[in-house]
Amino acid sequence: MKISPQVSRVSSIRSVATEYEVSQVIRHAIFEILETAPTRLLHTQTGTLCDRDVQITRFISGPQYKQLLSSALSYDPVERACHIHTTVSKCFRFVMFSHRWEEGEPCLHDIQGRAIYDMPQSGGIKKLQKFCLTALKRGYLWAWSDTCCIDKTSSAELQEAIGSMFGWYRRSHLTIVYLADVAESGSLDSSQWFRRGWTLQELLAPGTILFYTRNWSLYKNVESSNHKSNDAILEELTRATGIASWFFANFNPGVDDARSRLQWASSRRTTRPEDIAYSLFGIFNLHLPVLYGESAEFALGRLLGEVISQSGDISILDWVGEAS
Repeated sequence: MKISPQVSRVSSIRSVATEYEVSQVIRHAIFEILETAPTRLLHTQTGTLCDRDVQITRFISGPQYKQLLSSALSYDPVERACHIHTTVSKCFRFVMFSHRWEEGEPCLHDIQGRAIYDMPQSGGIKKLQKFCLTALKRGYLWAWSDTCCIDKTSSAELQEAIGSMFGWYRRSHLTIVYLADVAESGSLDSSQWFRRGWTLQELLAPGTILFYTRNWSLYKNVESSNHKSNDAILEELTRATGIASWFFANFNPGVDDARSRLQWASSRRTTRPEDIAYSLFGIFNLHLPVLYGESAEFALGRLLGEVISQSGDISILDWVGEAS
């Protein structure tokens, strides 16, 4: 049967319109997924720091977008939306980094506009390179580190980051914990990582964690996709933290059992005294102003006041946490 040119043109118009509609669904999925992700991420293939616009541009100009656009056309509208959301979520999976800060950690302005793989392998840069390469080796294109993915000169951005950080660790596909002071044959409880304030939420929030030792080998060579599912490591975590193993996989932020949560933090320390309170905002699911320069006592007072206001539990006032 011969198809007239007019019918052919109509078919072509319909095809273009469908492709355009699919592209809009993809864009909507991208913005929805990135809305709850960190604003800046490291691209593990190139070692460059990318803001949200660059992340989107990289995806849309890459082969994954073209494949998705083509494959999505074959689905019905309901299945298409699900297929697009699943595929986009996979493409924008990100890995979070947890570590103990040391001398020479690179900040945003040190690496902005540069590829970290081209920078000298010294101090914090070497650690950042190893983190990104480890994430890439495990199949992830995007990674986040607190050293360089936040503009700490912007008080507004710092406030937003502190308020969002628990959620970022919770939504990460993987959190890599680097224990610089644990040798290949060492034990978890010997690490200072378990004595720092910010690392409490970095332990409790993620669903999936892998611990790496000083030489970037998996802790005790446990080749698991998630060290939180390994019974032997869970026992070690309980010994190191005093936290029952159940919480590592089932922790929910909030003011319930506030006294226990404060106790978990009581032996931990932060470099800036007021951070001992700020590092608990995510644990208690609180959104309070970050006021650097205030005393630790005042910051803790604001924290405890809000916990009592929401829980009605005044018994936490006899809890004493030493901040230093």
